[in-house]
Amino acid sequence: MGGWKSPSDLHARREEPVPQTSAPKPGHTDPAIIRNFCIIAHIDHGKSTLADRMLQLTGVVGEREAKAQYLDRMDIERERGITIKSQAVRMPWTVTEEAAAEHDIEAGPGTYVLNMIDTPGHVDFTYEVSRSLEACEAAILLVDAAQGIEAQTLANLYLAMGADLHIIPVLNKIDLPSANVEKYALELANLVGCEPEDVLLTSAKTGVGVETLLNEIVKQVPAPVGDADAPARALIFDSVYDTYRGVVTYVRVVDGSLKHRDRIKMMSTGAVHEMLEVGVISPEPMKATELGVGETGYLITGVKDVRQSRVGDTVTSQHHGASKPLGGYAHPNPMVYAGLYPIDGDQYPELRDALEKLQLNDASLTYEPETSGALGFGFRCGFLGLLHMEITRERLEREFDLDLISTAPNVVYDVVMEDGTQLTVTNPSEYPDGKIAEVREPIVNATILAPSDYIGTIMELCQSKRGTMLGMDYLSEDRVEMRYTLPMGEIAFDFFDQLKSKTKGYASLNYERSGEQAADLVKVDILLQGEPVDAFSAIIHRDAAYSYGVMMAGKLKELIPRQQFEVPIQAAIGARVIARENIRAIRKDVLAKCYGGDITRKRKLLEKQKEGKKRMKMVGRVEVPQEAFVAALSTTAPAEKTGKK
Repeated sequence: MGGWKSPSDLHARREEPVPQTSAPKPGHTDPAIIRNFCIIAHIDHGKSTLADRMLQLTGVVGEREAKAQYLDRMDIERERGITIKSQAVRMPWTVTEEAAAEHDIEAGPGTYVLNMIDTPGHVDFTYEVSRSLEACEAAILLVDAAQGIEAQTLANLYLAMGADLHIIPVLNKIDLPSANVEKYALELANLVGCEPEDVLLTSAKTGVGVETLLNEIVKQVPAPVGDADAPARALIFDSVYDTYRGVVTYVRVVDGSLKHRDRIKMMSTGAVHEMLEVGVISPEPMKATELGVGETGYLITGVKDVRQSRVGDTVTSQHHGASKPLGGYAHPNPMVYAGLYPIDGDQYPELRDALEKLQLNDASLTYEPETSGALGFGFRCGFLGLLHMEITRERLEREFDLDLISTAPNVVYDVVMEDGTQLTVTNPSEYPDGKIAEVREPIVNATILAPSDYIGTIMELCQSKRGTMLGMDYLSEDRVEMRYTLPMGEIAFDFFDQLKSKTKGYASLNYERSGEQAADLVKVDILLQGEPVDAFSAIIHRDAAYSYGVMMAGKLKELIPRQQFEVPIQAAIGARVIARENIRAIRKDVLAKCYGGDITRKRKLLEKQKEGKKRMKMVGRVEVPQEAFVAALSTTAPAEKTGKK
C-alpha cells in the first residue's frame, strides 16, 4: 500500500495538487455517488500507466508531482516495472451535463467519488488481486491491443466473475503501430459476452479515451450497497507497519460508519482499540472525521503488535457492535518452500522481526524457525511462487538491511511409509530414511496461451517436464490455449524460462494448485568427505537425479578451495553414490630445502608429510567458505533466473 512519509519528508516543500473540484469529504459521502472499482490485467498491459492518467485527469496529482507508475511506491516495483502491492486511491470526477447526456448516465451530472485499486498482474501475486476484488463492485479488464488476451487475463477475469463483479472490457495501447484493434476487440467481446463496439478503446500513454472511460465507470459501476444505520462492519483488505505510527490498517466499510476516536473491536481476535486517526488515500493519506458506507480508507490505532490486525478480519464498534462478521479471505497455501538464513548469525533476531513485519504487509507469506548444520539458525518460508520468493528476499535485504542466503526452492511432499505412517516433507532434511511405500507430489493445472506456430514446441517441453495434456482450444485463427497438468516441482525450476525462450517470448503461463499425484521421487544428498551437507540436498524425480548430482558436484569442485588433503565430493541416493568429483590436495614441496644428500633423507620427509595428511584427514573437516554456499545455492535456485517474468 502507499508508503508513509518520514518526518523529514512531511516537512519538505511540495506543490499541492489542485483538485478538479471540491470532492465530497470522507464520511459525509452519499453511497449513491461512490464508485469502487479495480483494474485487472496480464503483466505489462498498462494498468499502472492507466492509473497514472486517471490521477492526472481527476486532479489529485499535480503536474509537478506526476511521474510514471506513480502508485508503484517500492523501489523494486519501479526497477522491475511490475506491481507487487495493490494500491487504493480516492479520486473526485465531475460529470458534465454534456457527458451525462452523451453516455446516458442515469444518475445525472455532478461530482462523483471514484475509489480505484491498482492490482498486480503476475501469477505469484494473484492473492493480492483476490483481496482487492472484495473491496470493489466492478473491474476494468485491460487488454493490450498489440498482444491480445494472455493467460493471466483469463485467470483474473475468472476471479472477478467469481466475486460477482461487473466487468468493463477495455483495449489499451491503441496508439501502437502493431495494435490490431478489431481482432482483439472481437476476442475480448467473445470472452466477456458483449458486442465488439461495447469494448472501450484507450491509450493510457497518450490519454486518448481515458475521459470516456471515467464517464463509463460512473455509468456502469453499481453504487455500493450497505445499511448506514446498522452496527459498523468494515473488512480489512490490507495492512502495513509504519515505524512512527505502528500498524496502519486499510479497510472497506460495508455497514454503518467508523468515526475518529471510536473504540473498535477486531472480531476474530476480540482485541479492542481506540482509533487515533481515520482517513482516505488521495493518493497521500488524508485525515477524515469518519468513514461511511462504501468508502475505502485507513485506520491507525497506535498498536505495535502486527498480529492484532489480520487481513480478512472484520472491524466493528466495541459497544453495540455487529454480531456476524463479514466473509473473509481463503488463506492461500504456499506452493514453494525455501530456507532463509542470515549470513551473519547475529542477525537472526532481526530476521525474525523483519519477517513478522513483512507478513503483515504480505499475508500470503508463511515462515517457521529451522536449523541447518551448515547454515545455522534460519527460517523455512513458504511462498506462492518463485518471483514471490525472490521479491520477499530482496525486500528483506533492502527494507531491513539484512544479508541473506536462500536455499534451493522445493515444494511440499507427502510421504507414506510401509508401516502406514504419513509424513509431510517441506525440507529435504526431513525426508525419511526407512522403507517408503509412496511419495505424493503437488500438481498444478497450467494454462498456456501462445501463437499456434509453437504448439509442437510447447507439447515437447511439457512432456519433458512430465506433463499431461488436458485439452486445447483455439481463441482465434492464430492463438491457442493449451491446458496441462504439471508437477509443481517441475514448474519451480526453469520451466518459465524455457517456455519463454522456446516461443520467442510470445507464450504466457498461468497455473493453480489442483491436488497431488504419486511419483518416483528420491532424495539426492551431497557428501563432502563422506559427510552430508543438508543445505545442498534436494528431492528430485529419479530420472533427473543423476544430472543434478553431476551438476552440483562439478559446481562445488570449482567453488570450494583446495585443502591440505584430498576431498571427495559425492552425490548419493541413500547409500548409492551416483556422481563424484575430487578436489586435489594442496601439495607443499617439502623437498625444497633438501638439495643433494642421500635419497633416504628425501623419502623420510615425504613419509612424514604423508602421515600428517592421513591424521588430518581423520580429524579434519572440510572448510566450505560462506561465498561457496551463496554461489552454489543462488545458481541452483532458479529464482535468480526466473525473477523478471
